[in-house]
Amino acid sequence: MLTIALSKGRILEQTLPLLKKAGLEIAAEELNSRKLILDTNLDDVKVVIIRGTDVPVFVQHGAADMGITGKDVLLEHGANGLFEMLDLGIAKCRLMVAAKSENYQQGNILKVATKYVKSAKKYFEQKGQPCEIIKLYGAMELAPVVGLSHCIVDIVDTGNTLKANGLIPLDHIEDISSRLVINSASFKTKNAAIKSWVNAIEKNL
Repeated sequence: MLTIALSKGRILEQTLPLLKKAGLEIAAEELNSRKLILDTNLDDVKVVIIRGTDVPVFVQHGAADMGITGKDVLLEHGANGLFEMLDLGIAKCRLMVAAKSENYQQGNILKVATKYVKSAKKYFEQKGQPCEIIKLYGAMELAPVVGLSHCIVDIVDTGNTLKANGLIPLDHIEDISSRLVINSASFKTKNAAIKSWVNAIEKNL
């Protein structure tokens, strides 16, 4: 039995057609049910649909053999216990610094609002810029507007939300897309099955 962890929302919408091309389908009634473990058209493959941030945790600890989540999530989680196998090229966006103006780096210590703590710290450390990270889980764009931070580090797609809140995208940190990750132990014990799925998905990218 293989278990695949999928991210909810936009990533799921773009993942399902890829999986269908590879031979894996989930019926609409399964997707719309309240079940936590979903059946597929294949008896030996089950799917769990969870928050994107939980996908690498499930995969790392062997609760899922494979998973699909954003590169932004993987940068924060780290690579312990899992292999990043494929860039699926879906749900593309950018991890960026945004602020009210280009002159946001004023004063000795920069205040940065973000939920991407590791990525933000690494970026500003590489620039030699001391910073204080203020962890937020939402409404990031509000932080510079109300004076909570000098800038934010967040995912940018169209940039419309930034613009609507008087912010401009400035420094590009990382290109983000969805990745297929594999549990390192499963890769050894279920190697043939996993390789078969990786090849089937890669062939249809």
